[in-house]
Amino acid sequence: MFSGKKILVGITGGIAAYKVAEVVSRLRKQHAEVHVAMTKSATEFIAPLTLRSLSANPVYVDLFDEPKLWNIEHIALAEHVDAVIVAPATANMLAKMAIGLADDFLSTVLLATRAPIFVAPAMNQAMYQHPATQDNLARLRDRGIQIIGPATGFQACGTEGIGRMSEAEEIVESLVQFFSGVELLKGKKALVTAGGTQEPLDPVRYLGNRSSGRMGYAIAQALQEAGAETILVSAPTDLLPPPGVTCISVRTALEMYDVVLSRFPEMDVVVKAAAVADYRPAVQVDQKIKKDGSSRTIELVPNPDILAELGRKKTSQILIGFAAETENLLANAQEKMLRKNVNLLVANDVTKPGAGFNSPTNIVSFLFPDGRRIDFPQMSKLEVARNLVSEIASLLVCKRSETNG
Repeated sequence: MFSGKKILVGITGGIAAYKVAEVVSRLRKQHAEVHVAMTKSATEFIAPLTLRSLSANPVYVDLFDEPKLWNIEHIALAEHVDAVIVAPATANMLAKMAIGLADDFLSTVLLATRAPIFVAPAMNQAMYQHPATQDNLARLRDRGIQIIGPATGFQACGTEGIGRMSEAEEIVESLVQFFSGVELLKGKKALVTAGGTQEPLDPVRYLGNRSSGRMGYAIAQALQEAGAETILVSAPTDLLPPPGVTCISVRTALEMYDVVLSRFPEMDVVVKAAAVADYRPAVQVDQKIKKDGSSRTIELVPNPDILAELGRKKTSQILIGFAAETENLLANAQEKMLRKNVNLLVANDVTKPGAGFNSPTNIVSFLFPDGRRIDFPQMSKLEVARNLVSEIASLLVCKRSETNG
């Protein structure tokens, strides 16, 4: 499964550190190239020599050790691994990751890498349930870090509850599932729109909306993870584009229309997650509008409907739309799905807690033209995106079968 994959196993100072020997062993048996980095606390629970013997590679502990090769060791590892798993992930390490602290070898690698990161938390149940730990986990999930476990059971401190590190088999299986999806869309070209467009009134003011762009950026990341050559057409946001994704910045609906329509013929998949303004001011003045105490009327003219235009023009492309509603969610979404001629429509009620703008989570339903519907519980936007990518892969398979049939 892991042939040709380089995996960094990061071990922190918890009693469950001894279990990671089996994780390393299982990865090696499946032909992974395994590297191990340990905190100094971790070496109190398991010897580096054990991990060196199991991984067949040097074990990294001290940031200032003589490099095993003549390079900046932590940067070299960060750039060349395909995935990182931190197990056990103590409350301390989760807090360091959440705030971006880099004060030892492992935490520095975690800050420098752009590879997918998995963490397997392990700690006393009271520490795990503490609001600070839960806030840190939520922040890490929002960044796309995948959390494995923890399990519930008897703990080394003598208590019982949630906080036990997941077993080695479950940890490795999580990596198997991830890499199984890495080539789902290999060779495909995908375009995602994200963010809220801004329609200028004057050089200072604009008409806009509350979209943060989080959902679209998460979809771009998930498409890239699945092997698609991904273009992100983004209205203004505060977000950094996912690694490996080509980002094209736009501001207005007209700019987004021009970019998307010009790229559409070469695409296999288009996901319209952006919140595009339906209207723009009829006139944009050249100078700032001064306040004079009088009332003002702004004439608005309609913007082009990008999704509807793509629905009219599509040939073999898979087209995904979004419907952010405040009432009659399913009725409005189903009507939009048919009217825009999409292959799948993602619907959400933005008035629900955990599903609105700027939230790190979402609560969505996938609607299909054949009447199928999949309802999802509240989950991170990246989890929604990965579920969406799985459906896109299935739609592409069906499309290919129809073409060949």
